[in-house]
Amino acid sequence: MQSIQANSYPIHFNEKGYEALNLHLTENKYSKLFIIVDSNTNEFCLPNFLPYLETDLTIEIIEFDAGEENKNIETCVQIWNVLTELGADRKSLVINLGGGVVTDLGGFVASTFKRGIDFIHIPTTLLSMVDASVGGKNGVDLGNLKNQIGVINVPIMVLIDTQYLETVPQNEMRSGLAEMLKHGLIYDKEYWEQFLDLKAIDFADFDALIYRSVEIKNEIVLQDPTEKNIRKALNFGHTLGHAIESYFLENENKTTLLHGEAIAVGMILESFISLDKKLINKEEYSEIKTCIKSIYDNIIFDEKDIEPILELLIHDKKNEYGNIQFALIEGIGKIKINQSVENELILRAFEDYKS
Repeated sequence: MQSIQANSYPIHFNEKGYEALNLHLTENKYSKLFIIVDSNTNEFCLPNFLPYLETDLTIEIIEFDAGEENKNIETCVQIWNVLTELGADRKSLVINLGGGVVTDLGGFVASTFKRGIDFIHIPTTLLSMVDASVGGKNGVDLGNLKNQIGVINVPIMVLIDTQYLETVPQNEMRSGLAEMLKHGLIYDKEYWEQFLDLKAIDFADFDALIYRSVEIKNEIVLQDPTEKNIRKALNFGHTLGHAIESYFLENENKTTLLHGEAIAVGMILESFISLDKKLINKEEYSEIKTCIKSIYDNIIFDEKDIEPILELLIHDKKNEYGNIQFALIEGIGKIKINQSVENELILRAFEDYKS
């Protein structure tokens, strides 16, 4: 597949990516190479990756425990200390090999260590391939608040090798699929329609669906790298989705949701809000709700859950001047940003989700 040119860095695919990586290592005089992994990718992905490397550089592996709960500043401090102890300098290179937690955190670690060193993302989950590793956002959570601390800083390159998906459990694949559905809903109606019948999808050609998803996100980011305008479209489903994800993460009586599972709920809720605001019609809403609910398990919300979820909306990064801002769909394949939504409408959206 042809490489995609992002905002001052390339996104390479499969074998071509390793060729580009090794050429980059040859052409640049790095002092050391540090590979950041979590406990999962250290076991399942690193053994497949290392044979592709062609370099005489000293390679150090830095591992941290897998899981969203470890995507925090404390983990960063530990990695900064390890980098220091192992002699990392301004001419070191970091490769982040893993899912969204690894690429988000590893990119932030590299962007802030000694005021910034080069880094490369090699995403190993569907979610990180189509979303987390593309666009230059790097960061960590603040307590249960998603991605509150971070920077926008682009990698040297992104290398997407879909062979790593063979190591990904089905629930993680569904999690990544949520972002692909979102890309269709906000940008490309024909792309969305390919997912209406999952049984009809030729998964032998799944690489093409991933490629188009990356294209969509990149096309949006190129127009608005720092999220002042159209890039806010990518937040569809995330305003409520992130609040739900945070609430389930901190509540010991709830089963923690994967990112895509929470975003799937958020997309249904925010589609209902779009319907109420007459941005989409009943047929479009029914199509969205039916499709998403056919893929993802129904999430149970008790009455006592809704108020703390609404309180978490106050801390959403997308808020401006104290107002909660939504990106809503205006017909399938189009978006309307900077939409204010009253709590009463959000409550009705939750009621409709239950039906």
